[in-house]
Amino acid sequence: MNLSTLLGMLSGIAIVVLSVFLTAADAWAFVNLPGLAIVLGGTFAATLLAYPLRELVRVFKILWIVLRNEKMYAQDDQKELVEVAKQLVQGRIANAEDQMNQVKNPFLRTGLQLLIDQTPTQDIAELLEWRILKMKIKERAEAQVYRTMAAFAPAFGMLGTLVGLVNMLHGMGESSMTEIGVDMAFALLTTLYGVVLANMLFKPIAIKFERRTERRVQLMNMILEGILLVARGRSPGYIREYLTTFFAHVEDELDIDEHNQLANGRA
Repeated sequence: MNLSTLLGMLSGIAIVVLSVFLTAADAWAFVNLPGLAIVLGGTFAATLLAYPLRELVRVFKILWIVLRNEKMYAQDDQKELVEVAKQLVQGRIANAEDQMNQVKNPFLRTGLQLLIDQTPTQDIAELLEWRILKMKIKERAEAQVYRTMAAFAPAFGMLGTLVGLVNMLHGMGESSMTEIGVDMAFALLTTLYGVVLANMLFKPIAIKFERRTERRVQLMNMILEGILLVARGRSPGYIREYLTTFFAHVEDELDIDEHNQLANGRA
């Protein structure tokens, strides 16, 4: 389980639950299944209209990816790349192929196979850059599904509010204060559900998945640079130091970007 995701979800739920229990005379008054059904049902229905079914099904896969603690294994990839480079420099093609078959990263394995097959450097660069671009476009589109849901949820919360207000106004002359209060509570709770789902679930998941994509792209770019250095005949020692510096610089840039995003959020 991803620790930051788990802490964020638990703290968000705790804040909402505590605020309800500490301020409400009857905490169960905040539970309204018809209102929740309008917000959730409307959000998923509108998302289904906006996206093909096969893309909507991936929503649950993205949620699982965000929840689990996924490591990038950059150091392992760097080590495997340098080891294969040593074998290629020494002309041990068979040993290089054996080590390549043990590589778990499919992107790195593809690059190494192209090296062993003596593919031209320009062709290697174009193929691997295309794979990076394809992955980036695919995962950004998947994150956009959650951003779309974050936009729909408050809108359907307002829809529930309008339904509750119409019911309240329709019965103003004949309904008791209790019935009017029930309709008014329904109207306000649907807005609450929409805001909470959008800002505590859908939008954070989209941001988390986008950050994961950024890190994957940076790792793939590191591998690409290493593959090209091997193709150009650079020594394994130079490749190791170059990739170490490259990845450290990428981590610094990502940390600075996160700091700027937080600062902009506070502003």
